[in-house]
Amino acid sequence: MQFGLMTEPQLGGTYDDLLAVAGAAESAGFDVFARSDHYLNMNCHEATSEAIATLAGLARDTTLIRLGVMVTPVTFRHPAVIAKTATTIDQMSGGRFELGVGAGWMDSEHEAFGIEMPGLRQRLGMLFETLAYLHAAFGRSPGGYQGRYYRLADIEVLPRPTGELPIVIGGTGSDKTPTMAGRFADHYNVFACDAETLQARIRTMRTAAREAERDPDTIMVSLMSPVYAATDRAGYREVLAAEAASRNVEEAELEAELQRERVPHGTLDQAASLLAEYAAEGVGRFYVQLFSAIDEIDVKGLPGLLEGLRG
Repeated sequence: MQFGLMTEPQLGGTYDDLLAVAGAAESAGFDVFARSDHYLNMNCHEATSEAIATLAGLARDTTLIRLGVMVTPVTFRHPAVIAKTATTIDQMSGGRFELGVGAGWMDSEHEAFGIEMPGLRQRLGMLFETLAYLHAAFGRSPGGYQGRYYRLADIEVLPRPTGELPIVIGGTGSDKTPTMAGRFADHYNVFACDAETLQARIRTMRTAAREAERDPDTIMVSLMSPVYAATDRAGYREVLAAEAASRNVEEAELEAELQRERVPHGTLDQAASLLAEYAAEGVGRFYVQLFSAIDEIDVKGLPGLLEGLRG
């Protein structure tokens, strides 16, 4: 199983903070470093760096680790802008960039910045057309693209990706998201969930891939989740207590939720055992999701965390 580190810079932190965490993740042996694409967080009012600009910087300031955006909303950028920035960062990084694309969901940031936020049905239509547009722009499908929202002339868009330039599609949807992933994505990302839900989504993705005459085995399934674990039970109880206090819930209630949603928790050995279950169910990459300001992340603990999760 591959391992990624997923960060949420809308909670605060400068580019230098982001670089420090990405560099630590690279040194620790993580396969991928990813960040969210948000313009603000209404609850914490911290400075929020721009996702695509920072990833371009990391493309030059790191050397080995893959870099990803999880995910850029189609409401923020026209697909031409997405295509151009993606292929440029791909070039700058020597082929280490992974492009995550989504429909967008945070009403508050759209309202604050005056960005139009269409209804979900239209956003999903925009996402579908963006993915089709990107396939044409990347040279994966012949000709241009003509849709309801976007169009691309039958031209050769340069630069082309240096290599694969994976497209990542993820979300909580049970039908449209996995269907679009099967048709267009290289990676399909899901959140921690019970085995029945996971298998249903993977089946939908694989069915859509076969209908699009694609090999479903070439589409990586990745999982994203926080980890509430420590080397021993005493350390785990401290982690659990702190998280329960932050949510204002009882520890037993939180622990039951983590168990139900199959969020890695307990000792690191227990978390690694759960990840082995996910791997047996078809998950090829796990993202440790950190809900912290970038400058508050314990970079010294990353090697031990990765070693423990690998089992």
